[in-house]
Amino acid sequence: MALIDDAWKEHLREMDELKQSVQNAVYEQKDPLIVYKMEAFNMFKQMLATVNKDIVSFLFKGNIPSQDPDQVREARPQPRQDLSKLKVSKPELNQSSGGIPVDDTRELQKTQPIRVEQKIGRNDPCPCGSGKKYKNCHGLGAD
Repeated sequence: MALIDDAWKEHLREMDELKQSVQNAVYEQKDPLIVYKMEAFNMFKQMLATVNKDIVSFLFKGNIPSQDPDQVREARPQPRQDLSKLKVSKPELNQSSGGIPVDDTRELQKTQPIRVEQKIGRNDPCPCGSGKKYKNCHGLGAD
């Protein structure tokens, strides 16, 4: 809601100003951190109170439009169009799907999981049986 956003932005600006003004608390021999925390908390409480007041005021100012009860009618369902006699130029559009393209091959194929082969490490023995490391045998050009 815009009221909350505006109030929060203004609060952040005030917090920046507070940070600058708290530096003078050292001259009064007060801990600037404690002064900052106390003032910031009071400012936050004040911002919440202002936001609550503004939101309640906004809600009370709103009104619900009313109509003459004689003009109010019950909504009737829209008549459905008969698409069974509709001819399409593309054969992949199936009439039973309501003109939406249907991919029949997807139903015929069962989805198979993707299988990842065991990857050979560079320092593993070569699977050809030479006894060399893979990086020095068949993996020489694989880099």
